[in-house]
Amino acid sequence: MSGRLLRLVCTAAVAAGSVLAPLPATAAPAPDPGGRTVAEQLTDLQRLYRQAEKATETYDATAEKLRKQRAEVDRLDRALARARLTLQDSRGAAGRLARQQYQSSTDISPYVRLLLARDPQQALDQGHVIGRLAREQAATVGRLTGTEKKADALARSARTALDRQLSLAARQKKDRDDVQGRLKKVEELLASLTPEQLSALAELEKHGVDTAQQKLLASGALDDDRPPSPEGDRAVRYAVRQLGKPYQWGAEGPKSYDCSGLTSQAWDRAGTPIPRTSQEQWAQLPKVPLDQLRPGDLVIYFPEATHVAMYLGHGMMIQAPRTGEKIKVSPVAAYPILGAVRPDERRL
Repeated sequence: MSGRLLRLVCTAAVAAGSVLAPLPATAAPAPDPGGRTVAEQLTDLQRLYRQAEKATETYDATAEKLRKQRAEVDRLDRALARARLTLQDSRGAAGRLARQQYQSSTDISPYVRLLLARDPQQALDQGHVIGRLAREQAATVGRLTGTEKKADALARSARTALDRQLSLAARQKKDRDDVQGRLKKVEELLASLTPEQLSALAELEKHGVDTAQQKLLASGALDDDRPPSPEGDRAVRYAVRQLGKPYQWGAEGPKSYDCSGLTSQAWDRAGTPIPRTSQEQWAQLPKVPLDQLRPGDLVIYFPEATHVAMYLGHGMMIQAPRTGEKIKVSPVAAYPILGAVRPDERRL
């Protein structure tokens, strides 16, 4: 994506959006019962949002594990079905072998038959045939035994995998309830505020972001001389096409996203699959210094890596912010920066 197009996207998005877009207040306007200042109210609200986002990332991680576990259960079920068919065939072959042995059984040893034979050479030839048949019979028995062991092992693995799937499903429900409970606290706080208080909160948060952004730019930490890689350009273009779509916790598109849902899907569409959650993106992807950022890199926020956005260049990033807001372009210093990662660093 060209620098000119990035500037146009950033300018239009910032002009159209606000930093804080809270849920509508539902209670009658009333003064804050605790006599808190606007700054204290903002601190409480930001704390609740962070807790909700942390719970969302935990939910996303469990959901990803559950998805992989379901795939593993399906794989084991298919392998077990194939093993049981093979076992059925092996048991059929073993049954035919048993019948043949019973029908051709004799008390005369091969050595005695050789002594009594009119044509010793023919007896020897028959002995070779008998030996070959015996080896084939041994192989049949061996296949049956091996298939039985494999089927038993697959059955045990399938039971273990299913137990883990059920455990993850229960954990996912618990994580979902945790997210919903924390979001309810956010709604309760917002509903307790008057329109004037909400406006003051938005203004204070905007002022804080502007101050942090100016400080970051003045430090010279950002350098916009680096163009995106081809993969990074595709990831950015995908993310930009999602502008205006709603944030939805646990969502991966195409109609809504959470923060890591947007970044993981953008890079997946660029041909470079990355981990699902912001915490795993921070843990697994190559780190890159802020002064080497290029469009498409991911900026990770907060000490626990609970938020992620995609760098666009010119000090701006695109993000799925939080419940009640839409995907938008924001200053890169909108939250405390933990660091940055580059998903396609390994391909350079």
